[in-house]
Amino acid sequence: MSAQIVLLLGQDGLTNGAIYALLALSIMLVFTVTRVLFIPQGEFAAFSALTMAAIQAGKPAALVWLLMAFAICEALADLWAMHKRTGRIRLRALFLCKLAYPFVLAALLRTLPLAQLPMLVQALLTLALIVPMGPQIYRLFYQPIATASSLVLLIVSVALHLALQGLGLLAFGADGGRTTPFIDASLTLGNLRVNGQAACVVLVSILLIVALYLFFGRTMYGKALRAVAYNRVGARLMGISPTFAGKVTFFFAALVGAVSGLLIAPMTTLYFDSGFLLGLKGFVGAIIGGLVSYPVAAIGSVLVGLIESFSSFYASSYKEIVVFTLIIPVLLWRSLKSRHVEEEEDGE
Repeated sequence: MSAQIVLLLGQDGLTNGAIYALLALSIMLVFTVTRVLFIPQGEFAAFSALTMAAIQAGKPAALVWLLMAFAICEALADLWAMHKRTGRIRLRALFLCKLAYPFVLAALLRTLPLAQLPMLVQALLTLALIVPMGPQIYRLFYQPIATASSLVLLIVSVALHLALQGLGLLAFGADGGRTTPFIDASLTLGNLRVNGQAACVVLVSILLIVALYLFFGRTMYGKALRAVAYNRVGARLMGISPTFAGKVTFFFAALVGAVSGLLIAPMTTLYFDSGFLLGLKGFVGAIIGGLVSYPVAAIGSVLVGLIESFSSFYASSYKEIVVFTLIIPVLLWRSLKSRHVEEEEDGE
């Protein structure tokens, strides 16, 4: 292996690791605030990439009907909850706006010349379609069982992942999608040729990580989310709504996942089921961070990307096995490090 190949593999590993870091941070964010191990996180990335590819091809964004269905179901659930709580139904402006939003977006997607729009507008339309699904998913599938055990929440996540994967196949078909790069230029540094899209991925990932750090460390809403993560009952007593915290958390998770999909789509062909592997590799990074430490999870995700890149050179057929085997020593180390308290059996 020459030095140039090492640099190229390192560049690919760093680029993939930046995407995995974003997914790992969003998985950790959802888990710490809501106790939900959000397995479908990768679906946001896959759906975002495929939607962007469809828009650039001038095809209708078929996923908009799913946004409509979620909006209608959310409206019916809100009306039923309002009727149970107050005995009457009152239609507020925010309620009507949320219900009308997907239909307005569908009209725009049908009337605009999608393939001729600037790339930035295409990306914004993609985000406008994918990101609202995050709060909708929380409202429909997790808010009614927010106090359930972690096992029940995990089972719901697995079921939701399978359902979204099937809906993705229905909306996009079995064919893959790939978009044009945001930056087509490249920079030569000695013997290394730095791809412009790869540099864009790393830069945007760093900016998003810093923005999330500032939001949770410096803003009132970020501190409120952290309070819910530490103590849900105490946060409720202080006037912080766990329901609002859950919706905001899933909003950020959907945003990070959708941006990740837009960044990675020009570099690899994604399919309707590609989100599972993306999310699983982000989950490995989150496990390295113990689902607690954001910096360690980010570093672990970059390590996952580097190991995947070099494994593809030495043993491409086993690169996925090598990556997922990485989680075994991490879990073993954390199991030996943590203190176990055995529960007494009834009757003893």
